[in-house]
Amino acid sequence: MIYPLNFEHKIGFDQIRQLLSEKCLSTLGVERVTDMAFSDHYEEVEERLNLVTEFIRIIEEEDNFPAQYFFDVRPSLKRIRVEGMYLDEQELFDLRRSLETIRDIVRFLEKDDTEEGDSPYPCLRHLAKDILAFPQLIQKINNILSPYGKIKDNASSELARIRRELANTMNSISRSLNSILRNAQSEGVVDKDVTPTMRDGRLVIPVAPGLKRKIKGIVHDESASGKTVFIEPAEVVEANNRIRELEADERREIIRILVEFSNLLRPSIPDVLQSYEFLAEIDFIRAKSLFALQISGIKPALENTQILDWTMAVHPLLQLSLAKHGKKVVPLEIELNKQQRILIISGPNAGGKSVCLKTVGLLQYMLQCGMLIPMHERSHAGIFSSIFIDIGDEQSIEDDLSTYSSHLTNMKMMMKNCNERSLILIDEFGGGTEPQIGGAIAEAVLKRFNQKLTFGVITTHYQNLKHFAEDHEGVVNGAMLYDRHLMQALFQLQIGNPGSSFAVEIARKIGLPEDVIADASEIVGSEYINADKYLQDIVRDKRYWEGKRQTIRQREKHMEETISRYQAEMEDLQKSRKEIIRKAKEEAEQLVQEANARIENTIRTIKEAQAEKEKTRQARQELTEFRESMEALASKEQEEKIARKMQKLQERQNRKKDKKAKDAGNGLSAQEQEALKAKQEAERLASIVPGAMVKIKGQSSVGEVMEVNGKNAVIAFGSIKTTVKVERLERTNAVPQKVDSSTKSTFVSNQTQDSMYEKKLNFKQDIDVRGMRGDEALQAVTYFIDDAILVGMARVRILHGTGTGILRTLIRQYLQTVPGIRHFADEHVQFGGAGITVVDL
Repeated sequence: MIYPLNFEHKIGFDQIRQLLSEKCLSTLGVERVTDMAFSDHYEEVEERLNLVTEFIRIIEEEDNFPAQYFFDVRPSLKRIRVEGMYLDEQELFDLRRSLETIRDIVRFLEKDDTEEGDSPYPCLRHLAKDILAFPQLIQKINNILSPYGKIKDNASSELARIRRELANTMNSISRSLNSILRNAQSEGVVDKDVTPTMRDGRLVIPVAPGLKRKIKGIVHDESASGKTVFIEPAEVVEANNRIRELEADERREIIRILVEFSNLLRPSIPDVLQSYEFLAEIDFIRAKSLFALQISGIKPALENTQILDWTMAVHPLLQLSLAKHGKKVVPLEIELNKQQRILIISGPNAGGKSVCLKTVGLLQYMLQCGMLIPMHERSHAGIFSSIFIDIGDEQSIEDDLSTYSSHLTNMKMMMKNCNERSLILIDEFGGGTEPQIGGAIAEAVLKRFNQKLTFGVITTHYQNLKHFAEDHEGVVNGAMLYDRHLMQALFQLQIGNPGSSFAVEIARKIGLPEDVIADASEIVGSEYINADKYLQDIVRDKRYWEGKRQTIRQREKHMEETISRYQAEMEDLQKSRKEIIRKAKEEAEQLVQEANARIENTIRTIKEAQAEKEKTRQARQELTEFRESMEALASKEQEEKIARKMQKLQERQNRKKDKKAKDAGNGLSAQEQEALKAKQEAERLASIVPGAMVKIKGQSSVGEVMEVNGKNAVIAFGSIKTTVKVERLERTNAVPQKVDSSTKSTFVSNQTQDSMYEKKLNFKQDIDVRGMRGDEALQAVTYFIDDAILVGMARVRILHGTGTGILRTLIRQYLQTVPGIRHFADEHVQFGGAGITVVDL
């Protein structure tokens, strides 16, 4: 149940219908928008939302969805149900194109894009499952109509004969008239530049009135000025009469063909109409999808229960209105569930309470009408069986209703019909009468709503309703935030505490005299004023700690991401370490195998030499040399390992010395500190020896010391050697970076490549310069062609229109001067002809 009758007008849904209608392609979709209704069936709402979600994917991912010809020929089909009625040429043309569109849509939705054979759009495919495409009807129409919607000459043999005879007769009349005209021109009866013309479907010759008796024939007409009469020569009268007869025969034959086709179509009309209902549904779904993209609508997690847990929800009409002025809507965060069903919103006037109320009503109604709504995708939404709203002034002179009477009438209707599946929306609860009794009645009504487990959003300024929400389970307070320092509303809803009306602050901002404000504060009492201040402080502190909590949550998330990244890097390092150890073992095993092979070879050589002393000694010598080389290799590796350990130990001791010296320096005299620094500097200089790794102070490049000559040292930075003073050097453990000679040099940076890739993604192959001045159009085309060549387009199109042809000429003159253009020409006549220039690059 939706209450009251003008519910859609109150929440603004009538404007949503209007915006949807404008996005429909035909009256087929407009009718569906008009008939769109609220549903409280979970499965039905779920299916509607899935259809729109799938179609949005088609719009975003596909560029070949057939949406060209959405014609509503249902009135014509219903008309020819009567025997003897027929479709005319235009209706038949529209029928063919729309049937082809239905066929193409069904084929598009039935295609399988996945390896498993499942459709990427299962809900839309199910919608098109039983829809007939009528290929025989399309073929029959193709036999009758040309591609441009005219009856073909070969639609029937009789029509072909009639048109052939008609053409021959017309040619005969033309020859006769030209002959008569040449004779008349030679005799001076008719001017030299006169040609035959058509009057009332008959070919005639224009003649001056004074010479009309020079040509025998029938005068059919005269010009408006009276200076020309149109004569049909007697020689062609019979031929013109024959043309009239043939044209009548042609019309009768065309009607016969159309009647014959209509008789063939008549038994299939119910099925054809069903296919057009499918086309209407597709038009409707497409309009909802385009609107969802416009407002950034999504399908929230839908549950078959009563819940309202929305994050970053936005009023779509307010969003579109503010976007025109470059502004953004403050999103709404709201949660209603079984524990907190009714939300009491308080706060200052013009703080956004009514907008919050309308946002809840409009988005929930849109959702249950099968429309996607603008909010964050982590939001959850439920299904309500009825929605009631009481907002605005419903006073009526005719019905003898005051403002308060109309509110009470709405309260009575809500209490009578609401239940645990209802959502009530009440603005300024209890207003319109004396505050004390009005607040009491409002509290009593709220108590009944709570007892019936109803869900709702209620705005109020009454203190007793705020206290009721604090004391009763199922009812919760909420506040619209207000910045006391800037004296402006923040339009943010905060659930948990009641809000202040900021009456004193707003009155002071407006400029009410301070003595009036002081008098009012004294009348209401200091206790009320202090309580209101405490309430403001609580809201302010809660807002502050909420901000802190949000910051902590973001930092925790960042920390978790960092930890996970480090863990991944450690796992990679462990894998690399295991790989290095594995390779080392393989190399060691290879060395052992090589040693064993060398020993076996030595033994075999000794045996083969039959223990000859010279051979034995030579074999032993080779084995000894191999063993010594292996030991030298091992000792060298061991020495390098020991050297690295010694270097690390020495650096650790140096750091300890530096630390001790620094700690001791605080208790030394200036002379002792200078001596200590000189000693440390001498030790540092002594450590710079050939083979040491050093870097210049203040720089990151690492080099190797080649030689030291007094106060100067020769350093090798890769392949470059340089002489540097020893005092500017410092030891380092870093290893010089090796230059990868295989790296190819390039003159294009990564940033430039990314920029070019983004430009290519966003490049459009068409440019429209219609309505521009010549110089503006040339400048736009110049930039467009440059960008097209830059991103490597093969073909682009320039829309300049036909008009006087000036733009077309200027643009083509420019295109002839561009060396990157291979060819340019008019577009095909079906797609714009001379109004578009196609450029091949």
